[in-house]
Amino acid sequence: MPHRPSRANVGRRQAANHLFSVLAILSTVLVIAPLFAILVYLLFQGVRSLNVAFFTHLPRPVGEPGGGMANSIVGSGIILALASLLGIPVGIGAGIYLQEFGGGKTLANAIRFTADVLNGVPSIVMGIAAYSLIVVPQRHFSAFAAGVALAIMMVPTVTRTTEEMLATVPNAVREAALGLGIPKWRTVMTVSLKTASPGIITGCMLAFARVAGETAPLLFTAFGNQFWPTSLNEPIAALPLQIFVYAVSPYDEWHRLAWAGALVLIVLIMVSVTLVRVVTGRGMLNGGH
Repeated sequence: MPHRPSRANVGRRQAANHLFSVLAILSTVLVIAPLFAILVYLLFQGVRSLNVAFFTHLPRPVGEPGGGMANSIVGSGIILALASLLGIPVGIGAGIYLQEFGGGKTLANAIRFTADVLNGVPSIVMGIAAYSLIVVPQRHFSAFAAGVALAIMMVPTVTRTTEEMLATVPNAVREAALGLGIPKWRTVMTVSLKTASPGIITGCMLAFARVAGETAPLLFTAFGNQFWPTSLNEPIAALPLQIFVYAVSPYDEWHRLAWAGALVLIVLIMVSVTLVRVVTGRGMLNGGH
């Protein structure tokens, strides 16, 4: 006859199950609670200074009420677009090489090691490097230098994410394409990359969200500007930089604008990441309908 567990054993198992369920729920609450508290506090502090002028006007001089961060919002968009254009293709290309062509080669191992090291390098070091390599030779700050600094920060995350996502593609899929006589490079581009695209895009957005709020690299590269951006070869305003300047100032009006800017920055990052997740979940980025 099959062994039947006693009531005591069943009771212990149910108690253990309930205990671990409660611990899991508490862990989730502990993770979400700080984020929720920050968002609520940002809403409370930032909404009061949000108005049409904040999104359409330039910063006002000290002592004049009003003004906004329109140039900083545009500047952040320019810098992040430039960083994405420079960093994402390089990261995806490096990830493709590591997974599809590198294997255990010395060069591939060196790239992996470098990417892992760069992931742990403080952002201020990236800013100093960009300052030494770009700003000093050019003898002026620029949006281009800021974009390069943030692009360098994006590359390691995109590289490792691309490699890991391509590793999840079944070898049978690659072998089927190669068996049809499709060249390996085309198999990678049309089969492997397409199959792994949702995960790769998510990794790109994580890298984007990471650099979107960085301030230290911009202090050494973008420097800031009180006017509308007109060129990539001149100092440029950015939301994180403007928030920092306003937050450390002794003026209450600037403090209110700093809270509003922080709220806008968080919302922009959350909206961009959410949109990509929604689109990826529907399969639109993977050839779905």
